[in-house]
Amino acid sequence: MTPKKIMVPLDGSRLAEVALREAFDFGRRGATVVLFRAVETKRLPTSDPVDAQVTAVREAEGYLESIAMRARLAGVEKVETSVWYGAATESIIDAARVRDIDLIVMSSHGRTGLGRLMLGSVAESVLRGTTTPILLLRDREVPVTTPEAMKEALHV
Repeated sequence: MTPKKIMVPLDGSRLAEVALREAFDFGRRGATVVLFRAVETKRLPTSDPVDAQVTAVREAEGYLESIAMRARLAGVEKVETSVWYGAATESIIDAARVRDIDLIVMSSHGRTGLGRLMLGSVAESVLRGTTTPILLLRDREVPVTTPEAMKEALHV
């Protein structure tokens, strides 16, 4: 499979940026790299929700533009950025469909068992909700969490 258009969902974390290395490799081979971020704001009763939304979107656009600059410096010629306002999972799934994405490249914490149950997994939810192929990566510096390790950590 040689994807023509890949999407990299980012949330501003170092873990999410683990996917950039592979994405940039695809980009250097001619694929368009779509840097994607979904944003939401918490609504405070005394604040204007529109101002908070605009601020969140602008911050996300600035972040993605800085990553796009890194991509160009790394030799990626075709880079696009896309910010959607909404929940991460649904936004990633919808954007992949609407933008006709061939491959989603993203990272995961690799949580299992109780950790995944309590904290959820955007990567797993995207995997279940899309037919777009996904390249799911883990940070090599983070140890693999096994069910046995979780039990030991929780003293179950």
